[in-house]
Amino acid sequence: MQAVVLAGGLATRMRPMTLTVPKALLVVAGRPFVDWQLERLAACGLRDVVLCVAHLGEAIREHVGDGGRFGVRAAWSHEGPQLLGTGGALRAALPLLDPTFLVTYGDSYLPFDYADPLRILDAHDDCDGVMAVYRNEGRWDPSNVTTDGEWVLRYEKGVTGDPTLDHIDYGATALRRSQIASLPAATAHGLDALQGRLAARKRLRACLARERFFEIGSPEGLAELDRFLRIQPSS
Repeated sequence: MQAVVLAGGLATRMRPMTLTVPKALLVVAGRPFVDWQLERLAACGLRDVVLCVAHLGEAIREHVGDGGRFGVRAAWSHEGPQLLGTGGALRAALPLLDPTFLVTYGDSYLPFDYADPLRILDAHDDCDGVMAVYRNEGRWDPSNVTTDGEWVLRYEKGVTGDPTLDHIDYGATALRRSQIASLPAATAHGLDALQGRLAARKRLRACLARERFFEIGSPEGLAELDRFLRIQPSS
C-alpha cells in the first residue's frame, strides 16, 4: 500500500523556526516530526511513501533518505520553484502514484489505522475516494463535512455556523490515480476542490475515525502532540 505525504508548505504560522527548518523536521517529543509520521505509516502497512516537498525540501530528503530506517521505501517529488498547492503537488507526483493510494499532510499525526480508507476504496468500485472523517463539532478546527457514516454527503471549507457540518476532514484520503490524472498540470490548486467535487457526485465514501487528530501547523498544535506522544507506552 502506498502513502503520499504533502510536505511542501511554507509553514508561516511556525515562523521564525520554519524560515530555516522545514515543518517536517520540527522536533516533537525529542525527534523530528517526520520520524514519528513515517513510523506510524509503516506500522499500518503503508511502506511505500512518496514525499511531495518544496520549501526546504532538500533538508527533508537528506534526513529521510531512502526511508529504510523508518521501515518505508521513500520516493520523492519536488514541486520546483512555484508552489503548486496540495492538488498541484499531487498532480506533479503523478508518475510515482499507484492506481490507488492514501494522501495525508506533512503536519498531521493521526492515531488511527491509515490503511482503513484504502481498504474501503479497494473494496468498492462505486467511489473514487474515501475520506477519513472525525466527529469534530467545531472543537479542534472548523468542521467541514456532512456524512451519513457511509458517504461524505457534503464537503465545504471555510463555512462557519452550519450545524449540519459536524464532522471534519481527518487528514487522510484514499484516491484513485485516475482522479489525479484528470487535474491540470503545472497549475496551483488545492486538493479540497477535487474532494468537494467527489462528494457532490456521491463518489466519496467516508471512513469514521474515533480519536482526535493532531497537527503541528501551530505552536499550540505542536505542544499538544508533544504531550500526547510522551505519554504513549513505548513499543
